[in-house]
Amino acid sequence: MADQSKAFEKALEIGRPPNIKKLFPNSRALIVSGKVIDRALMVKGKAMTIAANGRSLPVIVGTLMAAQKANAAIIIEIAKSEGGSSSYCAVTFWNLARFVDDICNELNITIPVAIHADHYGIKSAKDIEIAKTEIPSMFDAGMTSIAIDASHMPDDENLLANITLNPYIPQWAGYETEVGEIKGKEGLSTVAEAKFLIQGLNAHGISPDWIALNNGTTHGIEASDAGIQLDLTADIHKALAPYKISGAQHGTSGNNSDRLRKIAAETATTKANVATALQMISWGVKVNEYGNAYLDENKEFVKVPTDGLSDALWNEMVEYAKSKSLKAGDYKKLNLPFENKILGQAKEYRERMAKGVEDFVYDLLVNVFNAKDTAPLAIDAIIKAGSYNLGPKAKPIENPAEWTEEKIRKRAADISSAKGPEGNFDD
Repeated sequence: MADQSKAFEKALEIGRPPNIKKLFPNSRALIVSGKVIDRALMVKGKAMTIAANGRSLPVIVGTLMAAQKANAAIIIEIAKSEGGSSSYCAVTFWNLARFVDDICNELNITIPVAIHADHYGIKSAKDIEIAKTEIPSMFDAGMTSIAIDASHMPDDENLLANITLNPYIPQWAGYETEVGEIKGKEGLSTVAEAKFLIQGLNAHGISPDWIALNNGTTHGIEASDAGIQLDLTADIHKALAPYKISGAQHGTSGNNSDRLRKIAAETATTKANVATALQMISWGVKVNEYGNAYLDENKEFVKVPTDGLSDALWNEMVEYAKSKSLKAGDYKKLNLPFENKILGQAKEYRERMAKGVEDFVYDLLVNVFNAKDTAPLAIDAIIKAGSYNLGPKAKPIENPAEWTEEKIRKRAADISSAKGPEGNFDD
């Protein structure tokens, strides 16, 4: 125990990135780079950890409590649609780190946690220009990791957007890239697309920690537990092995535990995003064992009276949703207008919201994701590096002369892929 305590103190001293030290100079929260979390899961092997979308304060509290109990290194994140400049949550890119730091200090949470800006969407040249200012502002506010998601764009534009924006991301920070817009069974990612993106980045001296794929999943509420294509994921990860990139599995909510265990065991995935399940569980909506919400014969959610929100507040939220003609998949838009009412409930309701999330996340971390006891591995990685900056995983392999803008566009024209339907698939 003494050695563990000494290791934690050393990690606290050297493992917090400069932006975190500046923001929270007296904190004892071990907020670290996303790279640290990825490396810990790689050392554990056949394991991935939760990247929990902190849409509401009780979700963040419950997730951190579960991670502490499981002794697991984790990621707390918010996506651009959830917490960006036009968001539907009170938790944002600019206050998430403050919430996490405060909760860690209040509850004596000592596990390493990264703060991740998920799905930072780039859909146009205008978005790129905005990002040049916005991304630094997010790191100023405590982000320690980011996903540049230009997957909505053609393959050449996706790669070029990642190259253009890379100088605005601190070299020490966790970095995720994406190929194939997350939209279910349509427009699945291919080996050729993934290699094009990662090889092009490597040629420019850029080594992502994670790649996200469209491997058959969707965001939000699943119609069934079917979705993620394990073989496709494994094939792409195998093709990318020379570049030492891990997988980021999006849309984990609603997929059954056996499939998630196989993803951890049979692919290079170290990061598993969970959003909708945590939202529903915190509210007290009835879900199955893998977090998919039940709908009654009227296609409405079933509220468990003893769980989550007070019944009175839940009924108010349902009436509000009906007045706005919100379908089941759009209940996420209740987060912003109701966050203060959620926090203004009696203590018993706030506590059971967090406890529901804690129990669900603990089970995922320990019994599904194989992430138990990865916190010491993350601390070991910091101490071994002697720094908050663990550096890139992959060395340059590709010839930069073969990846000029002109040659990138020419290569992209030769890639054959089906992008799937048009639409809004942000989170």
